[in-house]
Amino acid sequence: MSIRELRRQLGDTQSEFSARYGIPFRTVQNWEAGVRKPPEYILELLEHRIQEDLVNRRTAVLPAYDPNKKNLPSRRDFVGAVAWLKAVQECLGEDVVFGLDEALMCQGGFGGRSDEYIVWVYGDDTVARFNGVAILGNHISPYSVITKNGLKFTDFNRTLSDALANEPILDMQGITEAVSKYYYSNGESFSGISVAPEYQDRFEELANEAMEYYDN
Repeated sequence: MSIRELRRQLGDTQSEFSARYGIPFRTVQNWEAGVRKPPEYILELLEHRIQEDLVNRRTAVLPAYDPNKKNLPSRRDFVGAVAWLKAVQECLGEDVVFGLDEALMCQGGFGGRSDEYIVWVYGDDTVARFNGVAILGNHISPYSVITKNGLKFTDFNRTLSDALANEPILDMQGITEAVSKYYYSNGESFSGISVAPEYQDRFEELANEAMEYYDN
């Protein structure tokens, strides 16, 4: 598959594709125009990364309660988010990677809710045998995963990108709170945060909301 075909799968412009994968814009232009040919290993890496990015955007609706499925441990039965997530992990398996609100809980950027029901994860489709499990994708790059307290979870940049990608079906309170904490604990700066180019405008709006979060 050519670079142009891969880019069009994502729906990116050349500049967006360049920014997403850190490839110089002129290089992308030259590849697509046939002036230069990307090394085979680069093409293979891009194909793999793009397939991951496509798969990891598939969440469209929140899972409805199904009486035929098993239930996960209730959040209100545990003191502290980490204890609850460890109990959830025992049900879902050690390979599961927590995302979104659950990742924020692992990072300490969000305390969670006592009535937490939806659990966002990267993992095999078999984890959907439990009620409340929303699968963000089957695969995720290990470079976007942190392991702490025996739990695996997405790093802050990946968590933020996932939130912006799935915003239509999310309660954004957790991410707004976490972005606000990041800003004030980072010397009133958003340095270190990066999002895909298609979410840049929305992130700027979110950043403004986050700066005002503790003032309201």
